[in-house]
Amino acid sequence: MEPPCTRCVDTSGLRCPEPVMMLHNALRKLAVGEVLKVIATDPTTERDIPRFCHYLGHELVKTSAEQGVYLYFIRRG
Repeated sequence: MEPPCTRCVDTSGLRCPEPVMMLHNALRKLAVGEVLKVIATDPTTERDIPRFCHYLGHELVKTSAEQGVYLYFIRRG
């Protein structure tokens, strides 16, 4: 079950660093505590997005990966 989210960013087909750049821009538009859903197909996001969240103080609420599609739910810190 997916957590409720305020906004969704689909980065399917984009390669590093574009998914993280789009994530960063989208989070700037959210209020603290709101949740962003990120859809990605780049496997490097499994490493990059958790590091991004840890470094900038955002909470990685949930992640999942299925058939080359990666979902991330991030609460803005």
